[in-house]
Amino acid sequence: MERLDFVVIGAGWAGLAAAKARHQLHPEESLAILESAATAGGTWAAHRLYPGLKSNNMLGTYEYPDFPMDPETFGVEPGQHIPGGVVHKYLNKYAEKFGIDDKIRFEHKVESAEHQDGGGWIITAHNRKEDEEVKIWAKRMVVATGLTSQPFLPNFQGQEHFDRPLFHGKDFLDYAETLEVAKSVTVFGGTKTAWDLVYQYASKGIEVNWIIRGMKIMIETGHGPVWMAPPYVTPLKKWLEKLVHTRMLTWFSPCSWGDADGYNSTRSWYHGSAIGRAFVNQFWNILGGDVITLNKYDAHPETAKLKPWSQAFFVASSFSILNYSTDFFDLVRDGTVKVHIADITGLSSGKVHLSDGKVLETDLLCCSTGWKHVPPLKFLPEGIANDLGIPHAPSEESFPQQSLVDQVDKEILARFPRLKDQPVQNAKYEPLLSNKGVSTKDEINPSTELTPYNLYHFIAPPSAKFLATRDIAFAGILMNFTVSTIAHAQSLWINAYFDDKISGMPTATDVDGVAKFQHEAVLHSRFCKWRYPAGYGHKYPDFVFDAVPYLDLLLSDMGLNKYRKGGGMKAEMMDPYGPEDYRDIVDEWKAKHESV
Repeated sequence: MERLDFVVIGAGWAGLAAAKARHQLHPEESLAILESAATAGGTWAAHRLYPGLKSNNMLGTYEYPDFPMDPETFGVEPGQHIPGGVVHKYLNKYAEKFGIDDKIRFEHKVESAEHQDGGGWIITAHNRKEDEEVKIWAKRMVVATGLTSQPFLPNFQGQEHFDRPLFHGKDFLDYAETLEVAKSVTVFGGTKTAWDLVYQYASKGIEVNWIIRGMKIMIETGHGPVWMAPPYVTPLKKWLEKLVHTRMLTWFSPCSWGDADGYNSTRSWYHGSAIGRAFVNQFWNILGGDVITLNKYDAHPETAKLKPWSQAFFVASSFSILNYSTDFFDLVRDGTVKVHIADITGLSSGKVHLSDGKVLETDLLCCSTGWKHVPPLKFLPEGIANDLGIPHAPSEESFPQQSLVDQVDKEILARFPRLKDQPVQNAKYEPLLSNKGVSTKDEINPSTELTPYNLYHFIAPPSAKFLATRDIAFAGILMNFTVSTIAHAQSLWINAYFDDKISGMPTATDVDGVAKFQHEAVLHSRFCKWRYPAGYGHKYPDFVFDAVPYLDLLLSDMGLNKYRKGGGMKAEMMDPYGPEDYRDIVDEWKAKHESV
C-alpha cells in the first residue's frame, strides 16, 4: 500500500490552496491530490463549463492573494466578470506556478476513508483510467470536495414517456447543442444556475418557460426566486463585492465571530441597543430596496414574479449578481421568457404538467434542483461522522447534545435580539419531494434529516478524538463571495492546526478546554442557522457580510496581523478589503516561525 504524508481530496479552489500551502511549508513531505474529474477546477472543471458561464465576481476579487489574475495573461479587464474558461485556465496556472500540478491524480474517485487507531487514514479510491481500486495510507488528509459536487435531480411521474432531454444544470455542457436546435425549453428552479440557463436559451431567441416553485391549488409552496443584484448597488453605486468587504459595513451584520475584528463595543452598540438596531434595519432596508428599485420588478407583471420573497437581511450566498452581457429582464418583458409560479406534477411525451393546470410543450427540461451537501465519500468506521462534526442521521448520541444547543441558542438571541424575529419566507412551504408526482430513490436528498456541519472555525472536527490525532481537516465547506481569499487563509490555518501552532487550541485531555472548543464550534454553526434562514445556514456555513471578520478570526488564531490596510483607522474602516491585502500571510507565517 502506498504511504503518503498529505492527501487532499478535491482539486477546486480550496483543495488546490490546501495542497499548495502544505507543499510551500513542508516541501519534504509526499503529497497527492485525488480528483474525481478529468481536469482541475472543481466547479470550474472543464466538464462543468457550460455556455456563458461567468463568475459573479469581477476581476480583482476572484483570485488567490499570492497569484493575481493579470489582464495581460488572462484577457479579462477591470470591471468585467470572468468567463468560466478563464477561471479554469487560472486555476491550472496556479497549480503549475506552485509546483503541485504533477501531484494531481485525475479520475481518482474516493470511495471511502477509514480512520486508523494510531492516527492516519486508509483511503480507497477508484482509478477510472485503469478501472482499478487504489488504496493509500495518508498521515494527514484534507477533504475539499465542496458543497456543489453532487447534484440532486428528482424523478418526475411519467418521465419514462417524456422522450426529451431531462438534465440537471451541472450537466448543461453535455446538452449545449440544444442551444442551436431547440425551439422551446423549460427550466425548473429559482437559483442562480436557473437564471443562467434561462438567459443562455432566451438570448438565443429560444422560447423559455421558467417554472419557479410553486403554486398548488393557489398556495405558494416554494422559496421563490433568489435575490439578484446589479454589480453596483446602493444610491452611491458601490461595487457589491467591495461593499461586503468594507469593515465598517460588516458591523451592520450581527455575527457570532464578529468580535474577532476587535471592534467589540461598536458591534455591541449596533446590535445590543434599540437605536443601533434601528440603524441596522435602515441599512438593510436601503440595500434591499435599492436592488428592488434598480431591477424594476414591479414595472411589469412578468418581472414582478421574479421579485424575491425573502428579506435581504436574512439572505446569504443566495444573494447573487446579474453578470449578463445584456439586460436579463428585457427577455422577460418582451415575452421570450414566460415565468410560471407553479410546481411540476408530472411529465408526458414532450410535455410538462403544472400544478396550476397548464401543460407546456417543450424540447427539454433542465432542472436547477440543488445539491447534496454531504461529502461524496464514506467515512469509516461507522459512526465516526459524529466525531468529525459532519452531517449524519441524528440520534440521541449525536453531537451536540440538546442541552448545549439550547445554551448556545440562548446566548445568540440574548446578544442579537434582532434574530428573535425570524422571517416567515413562506408559511405554506412544502419540500419538493412532498409534491405529487415528484420522488427520488437517492439515499441522500433534500428531505433527508441530517445534522448540520459542526466544525471548529468551519475547518476542524470538534471532538477530543481528532484533537489527539490532528489528521483531518475540511476546506471550503462554506458559501460566500470570498471564495479565493478564504481558501488561501484556510489553507494556512490547516497547516498551523496540523503542526499544533494554533493559539489557544486545547489538548485532547484538557476537559475544560475541549468543552470550550466544542461550545465555539456549535455557537458558530447555530448562529448561521439563526442569521441566514433564507439561505442555507441551517445546513452549513453560509454568509456574505461576515467574511472579513472570519478572516480576522483565522489570522488571530495564527498570531498574524488582522489589520492590513496600513493607512490608519480611517483606511481600516472605509477601504474595502481584497485578495491583495492577504498576499503576504504565508511569508509572514514563515518569518514568524523561522525566527522562533
